[in-house]
Amino acid sequence: MTDEMTKDPKEQITTDPSKASERMRAGSLSLTVMPWVIAAIALLIMPFIFTSNSALTIMNQMWITVIFALAYNMLLGQGGMLSFGHAVYMGLGGFFCMHLMNYIEDYSIAFPLPLLPLFGGLFGMGFAMLIGSFSTSGAGTRFAMISLGVGELIAACSVIIVAFFGGEEGISGDRTYGLPFFGVEFLKQIEVYYLISFWLMLSAILMYLFSRTPVGRMANAVRDNPERAQFLGYSARWVRFYSFCASGFFCGIAGGLFAISYEILTEENLNAASSGVILLVTFLGGVGFFFGPIIGAIVFTLLQTVLSLQTELWAIYVGALFLATVMFFPGGLAGLIMMHVPAYRQGKARGLLLPYVKTLVPAAIGILGICALIEMVFHYRHGATGDVEMTLFWTTFDSHTVLPWIIAAAVAVVGIGIARSTAPALKEAWDEANTAGGAS
Repeated sequence: MTDEMTKDPKEQITTDPSKASERMRAGSLSLTVMPWVIAAIALLIMPFIFTSNSALTIMNQMWITVIFALAYNMLLGQGGMLSFGHAVYMGLGGFFCMHLMNYIEDYSIAFPLPLLPLFGGLFGMGFAMLIGSFSTSGAGTRFAMISLGVGELIAACSVIIVAFFGGEEGISGDRTYGLPFFGVEFLKQIEVYYLISFWLMLSAILMYLFSRTPVGRMANAVRDNPERAQFLGYSARWVRFYSFCASGFFCGIAGGLFAISYEILTEENLNAASSGVILLVTFLGGVGFFFGPIIGAIVFTLLQTVLSLQTELWAIYVGALFLATVMFFPGGLAGLIMMHVPAYRQGKARGLLLPYVKTLVPAAIGILGICALIEMVFHYRHGATGDVEMTLFWTTFDSHTVLPWIIAAAVAVVGIGIARSTAPALKEAWDEANTAGGAS
């Protein structure tokens, strides 16, 4: 009996390439599925953490914006098509769902409310097919200008065609008149939350799977080099057209969910301002990553809802954040996160913690000082006559005296000064963390 036969089977090492390949595929599958499982669990438990109706309303708005941003990223991030009028497809899907909701109410039709966004998606896709038939022949300035023209045209029609758009007042409805869905009448905000969360997960999964299909892969190729894709036998125009129609479908779903959540739609839901906001959201999150628009939608919604309750100048801070992101982090917030992956894989990420604290904390304090100066200037110039007191950072003071201005300016100068002095050390630590070698 040979030595190999006498070995303990537990000590034998399997060298079969097929089994190793199966283990690799299983590991890759678990890494793909795990984020979706975590996201689903988070969506289920968040209402138990944030229990107020206002928090549920904010989360509903957040998830609708996530779907809209992911749909927009199918054009911009995957297909390279910059659209200045993409809110049209969300708005039209929402208006159609609102009319369908009122039709169900008027004629007492037994129709389950959870299926309403599907029809909004189909209507948005139908209109996208119409516009995409002549706009997707190119992806540059021509496509951008056509999208802008279509957006302005539909926004003008929303005031003229009163029968469909309701004029300046818009149209409203009542979601509670639909057929109860397993006894749920969607009277409570939490019921609407779970409905929107379901469509969020379904839409996000479908959009992710679309990005893995041959059409989604070719959309990336057409974005990067349309001539080479055509040489390989693929029609750049048809690839753009399919991506455009798919994006219109999911925009319509977002519009249908908006109609269910807010029960009213107006011209603001499809004008150029709404299209500009979703462009800002997508760029802020990062167009080069699938999860980028998700981050952008969450951050922007929190700034729009929570920050707007604290200051009237919230739009200035959002604009400054967007400008800083475009100038210094073109990959968006998602790109900023992914920049740390090489350092993490090399085991050097811990070496960045102390330099970050030394630089980013003073920088944040200095930025707060600048924000305090901006708020004080606004209050000084626009406050009512005799209104000299203002509350800032939980502190009430007289904005017409010199001391608060000196303190705010000192905080801004000292904070930014310390950050500038420690920035070279941070850069040195960053270079060390991203250099191949032993873990620090």
